[in-house]
Amino acid sequence: MSSHRILRVRELLKRQVGEAIRREVPVDQAGLITVNDVEISGDLRNASVYVSILGAAEQQRTALALLRQNRLRLQDLIAKSVVLKYTPRLRFVVDHSVARGNRVLQILAELEQTLPET
Repeated sequence: MSSHRILRVRELLKRQVGEAIRREVPVDQAGLITVNDVEISGDLRNASVYVSILGAAEQQRTALALLRQNRLRLQDLIAKSVVLKYTPRLRFVVDHSVARGNRVLQILAELEQTLPET
């Protein structure tokens, strides 16, 4: 299987999973959930969905629990919108890279303020 096809399937799944989450998971309970990336196995049967969750710590825990509880429903919606021989089994993983990136930017901004101007 070509890597070009896997890249296309990854992008398609990323869009469709994000749309399904937007429709199925209430924002007031779970905060704002963003799909950052999807890694898919070579046989297209398993997919790890990397999500970032904006909200309070309790909302983040609730969001991950809701995603895991509604996994089968989300897979069903994906199966109806994405035509593949097998619908991938979704596994949700919290992606902290956005928070780490924001922290790095904050540190850089603090360094710029403390350095004397030349």
